Amino acid sequence: MEVLERLTRRQIDALAAVVASDVAATGVSLNRIAGRLKVRPPSALTHLTVLEREGLVRRHRGKTSVTDRGRACLAEYQRHHRIAEGLFAQIGLSRAEVCSAAREIDLALTHRTVERLCRAEGHPPACPHGAPIPPCEERPGAD
Repeated sequence: MEVLERLTRRQIDALAAVVASDVAATGVSLNRIAGRLKVRPPSALTHLTVLEREGLVRRHRGKTSVTDRGRACLAEYQRHHRIAEGLFAQIGLSRAEVCSAAREIDLALTHRTVERLCRAEGHPPACPHGAPIPPCEERPGAD
């Protein structure tokens, strides 16, 4: 099972909060992550503990930083989300609606399904909002 398939929406949001807040690559405080997630620090810590166990973040001296594996996982999630946005744009949802609709299904999509959708969409370089879609990686059985 891929690591992305084991994560919850809130854990993905916590990973994204670490990446977004760690602009100096020195690590992010628990309070800052909790603030970005709009939760109390103990709730944020629960999510970070799972991410650390999966090797996606590293915690040291009260600061959390993302690992290379964490960056790769977040890029894969963004690929799932943005390909799903493209699908919803094709069926006529507005730009405002596509993100919300994609969040309903992006974590449920398998890598294989995402690759098939990507091919069906003609390998789009960006989502309907203009954000780049990370390139696919060749995976066994992704036909």
